[in-house]
Amino acid sequence: MISLTNVKKVYAGGVTALNNVSLHIDPGELVGIVGPSGSGKSTMLNMLGTLDQPSSGSVRIDGHDVGGLSDTKLAALRATRIGFVFQHFHLAAGVAVVDNVADGLLYAGIRLGERRERAAKALERVGLGHRMNHRPHELSGGERQRVAIARAVTGNPSLLLADEPTGALDSTSGATVMRLLRELHEMGTTVVIITHDGDIAKSLDRQVHMRDGGITRDSTREHALIAEARR
Repeated sequence: MISLTNVKKVYAGGVTALNNVSLHIDPGELVGIVGPSGSGKSTMLNMLGTLDQPSSGSVRIDGHDVGGLSDTKLAALRATRIGFVFQHFHLAAGVAVVDNVADGLLYAGIRLGERRERAAKALERVGLGHRMNHRPHELSGGERQRVAIARAVTGNPSLLLADEPTGALDSTSGATVMRLLRELHEMGTTVVIITHDGDIAKSLDRQVHMRDGGITRDSTREHALIAEARR
C-alpha cells in the first residue's frame, strides 16, 4: 500500500524534514507513526497523502509512483484512494453535517444526489444518522471528529490517514474515535495514525517511531529480527 524508498525532504533555508527515510506498509495494516514535535511526522503525513513531493527518493501509494503523476492524477488518487482525518476536523461552519460529508466526494465525479446518499450511509456507519441535518457548532468535539471520519471514508478509500485524531478530544470521545478507526481497519482499510501520544501508539499493531527526520524504531522490524534470531 505504501512504499517510501530513501525519501529526503529539504525545505527552503536548508531545513531537512525527512532524511533518507524508507518505510513499507502492507495493505490492511494498522500503523502508528509516533514522535515528538519536530520529528518529521507532519512531513511524513504530507508524503503519504501525496500533499507534498520529496526532494529525492521515491514514494509509491497503492501501486502508483507519485513522482510520475500530474497534478490532476494526484488529485484523482487522493479523491479515490486516500481518506484524511485531521485533529481540528476542518468542517465547514454553517453547513449541514450531511453536506460536509458529501463534499468529501466533490472531486470524484459523482452527482450531488448520490454524494448525499453516500454521506448519509457514512454518518449512519459512525452512529450519527440522527444528526445529519445539524451544523458543526451544534455537535460535541467527539461528534465532529466522527463526522470527519465519515467524510474520510465515504468514498471507501483503501488508505486512511489520521493526523492526531484524538488530540482535541477528551478521553471518552478519544476512545470512541479510536474504536471507530479500529473497526475500519478490521473491515480491510489500511489505517495510519500520526500521533505524539505514546499510549495510543502502544495500542496499535505496529509502531514506527520518528525523531529528527528519521525512523528510529519500527516494531515490525524488531519482531522480524527477534523471529529470525530464534530460528
